[in-house]
Amino acid sequence: MSTPQGPYQQSYRESIDAPESFWLDAARSIEWNTPPTKALDDSTAPTYRWFPDATMNTCVNALDRHVRAGRGDRVALVHDSAMTGQVREFTYSQLQREVALFAGVLKDQGVTVGDRVVVYMPMIPEAAIAMLACARIGAVHSVVFGGFAAKELAARIDDAQPVVLVTASGGLEPNRTVEYLPLVRDALEMSSTPPHTVVVKSRTEVGGSAADVDGGGAAWFDWDELAKDAKPADPVAVAATDPLYILYTSGTTGKPKGVVRDNGGHAVALTWSMKNIYDIGADDVWWTASDVGWVVGHSYIVYGPLLVGATTVMYEGKPVGTPDAGAFWRVIEQHQVAALFTAPTAIRAIRKVDPAAAELEKYDISSLRTLFAAGERLDPDTYDWARKTLGVPVIDHWWQTETGWAICANLRGLEPMPVKSGSPTVPVPGYQVEVVDPTGKPVAAGTEGAIVIRLPLPPGTLTGLWRDENRFHASYLAAFEGYYLTGDSGYLDEDGYLFVLGRSDDVINVAGHRLSTGSIEAVVASHPAVAECAVVGIHDELKGQRASGYVVLESGVDIAADVLRDELVAMVRDQIGAVASFRDVTVVEALPKTRSGKILRKTMRQIVDHEEYTVPSTIEDVSVLNALEQQLRTREGT
Repeated sequence: MSTPQGPYQQSYRESIDAPESFWLDAARSIEWNTPPTKALDDSTAPTYRWFPDATMNTCVNALDRHVRAGRGDRVALVHDSAMTGQVREFTYSQLQREVALFAGVLKDQGVTVGDRVVVYMPMIPEAAIAMLACARIGAVHSVVFGGFAAKELAARIDDAQPVVLVTASGGLEPNRTVEYLPLVRDALEMSSTPPHTVVVKSRTEVGGSAADVDGGGAAWFDWDELAKDAKPADPVAVAATDPLYILYTSGTTGKPKGVVRDNGGHAVALTWSMKNIYDIGADDVWWTASDVGWVVGHSYIVYGPLLVGATTVMYEGKPVGTPDAGAFWRVIEQHQVAALFTAPTAIRAIRKVDPAAAELEKYDISSLRTLFAAGERLDPDTYDWARKTLGVPVIDHWWQTETGWAICANLRGLEPMPVKSGSPTVPVPGYQVEVVDPTGKPVAAGTEGAIVIRLPLPPGTLTGLWRDENRFHASYLAAFEGYYLTGDSGYLDEDGYLFVLGRSDDVINVAGHRLSTGSIEAVVASHPAVAECAVVGIHDELKGQRASGYVVLESGVDIAADVLRDELVAMVRDQIGAVASFRDVTVVEALPKTRSGKILRKTMRQIVDHEEYTVPSTIEDVSVLNALEQQLRTREGT
C-alpha cells in the first residue's frame, strides 16, 4: 500500500512549499471586511500570526452571510435533549436574531471589543448563542464546562478576568440535576477578580433564577428580562489576529493554561476542514456528540458547521441510558444526520451495553455517510465493531485542544484514502509532522519517537497562552528548536501514515526496553470478552516498570478472572513479546475518565503505585475512581 499521489499530495505539498498561496486561496471561502494580502507573519518567530493585515467578523461568517445569501430559512441549529424529550430548531434567520439580541444584552452590560466573557452553561442553545454573541461584538469568550467545581471555575475567572459571566440555572444528568447558581456564587466569592455582572438563563427543569442569588461581588440578572429591553447589536469588524476565545486545557493543575484562538485563521481553517476533511457542506446535517465546553464542541458543534452553512445538531444526553443504547441511532434517523463525530469512548459504551447492536434494528440510519472519531485512541477492535455494525466508513483522526482542528486525518472531501486500523492516516495540509528521537533527530519509518510539528503551525491553531508567553514557549516550543511538541509518541510507517501510541509519559521502560502502553492496550482490547481497557506502567522492583491491565467486560460475558488473565497474557506475549512482562489483569466495573472521555491513566498509575494524587477537575464520575482504589486496596489486603 502506498499513499495516493493525487489531490491530497498536491494540496499537502503546496501547503508546505507555498503556504502563502495555499492559505490566501483558502481565505477566499470566508467574508472579509478587509481582505488579506498576506497570509503569514513570521516577523516574531517562533510565534506566528496569520492574515495580519485583514479584518473580519466570525459571527457574520457563521450567520449573517448565509441569511444575506437567501438561506435564512435553512435550519442552522437543532437542539435535541434526551433529558427533556424536547427538540428545538433555529433557522439561520432565527439564530441570527437571537445572537444579535443577546449581543445587545452584553453591550448594555458594558462589554466592548477585547473584553472577556465567561460562559458556564449546559448543552442548551443559549450556550452557542452566547458564544456567537461575543464574537459578534468582538468580545473574547471563555467557555468553562458546565458543572465544573467552584474552585476550578474561580481559577479560570481569575486568569481570564471577565467582565460578565453567562450561566444557566443548571444542567441535567441521567440521574440528577446540577444546580449551577450556588457553584457560580461560590466561585465568585473565591475569585480575586470576579466579573461585575452575571446573566442567568433559567430552565424550567432546574430550579433557581437570578432573583434567588446574591453575592460574589456581582450584579445578577435574568437573561430573558434583559433581552426585553435590549436592541440587536450590529457586528464589529476585528483584526484577523484578534482573539476569538480562550479555552482552558482539561486536567490542568495549579494555574490553568488558556489556549488562545484567533478570529481569521480559525475561520479559514475550520471552513477548509469541513469541506476537505469531513465532506460536509451547506445541504448537510452534521452532528458532533460532544460538549461546547471542550474544543471539539467549539470547533464542530458551533463554529465549523455554521461557517459552511450546514445544520448542526446539539445533543443533550448520553450514548447509553437516555434512555438506552439506541439513543445515537434515534438522533441520526430523526434528524437525517449525514456524519457523526464522537469519541471512541461513546462507541465503546454502546457496544458494552448492546454488543449485538439490537437497538440499531429499530432505526433507519441510511442518511449516515461517515462516522468520525477523535479524542481518545480508536483501538482496532472498536473500529472493526463500528465499521461492521454501521456499514459506513469509520474515520479516526487526531488533534488537540491546542491545534483546534485535525493534525492527521483521512481527508474524505479532498481524497479518501485506504484506512489502516489504528492510524489516523496522514498529516493534514499545513501540518508538517515528524517523529524524532530525544536529540531531535528524525527517526526511520516504523521507529517510535516523539511526535512533533515543524513550525509554523497552520491557521486555526493556538496563537499562545493567555497572558503567559513564557509558559507557551516552555510548554510547546522549547523542547526541539523549530518544532511544536505535541506531547504524544508514535511512528510514521513506510506509507506516511501516522500511528499515535499515546502520551509520551505513557511510554514505559521495562528492563531497558521502551514499550508503549497503547500497543499493549490494542492487544488486550481485541479479546472478545473485553469492552474497554487501560494499561498503565507501574513500579517493578526488578524491571523498573511493568505493564498492568484493567479491563471492563462486555455485557453478559461470564469468564473466570484467571482464565481471562491467562488468555490476555498469552496474547500480549504472542503479539508484543515476553519483554512486555505483562501478567497483571484486573477486571473493573468502569474506568475513570474525564468528561470528554479520556481515561485517567496517570491517576490510575498513581493509585496502583500508592502515590499521592489529586482528583482531576475534569473527572466524569469520582465514584468510579473511589471504587477502583477500594478494589485495589482490598485485593492487596491494605
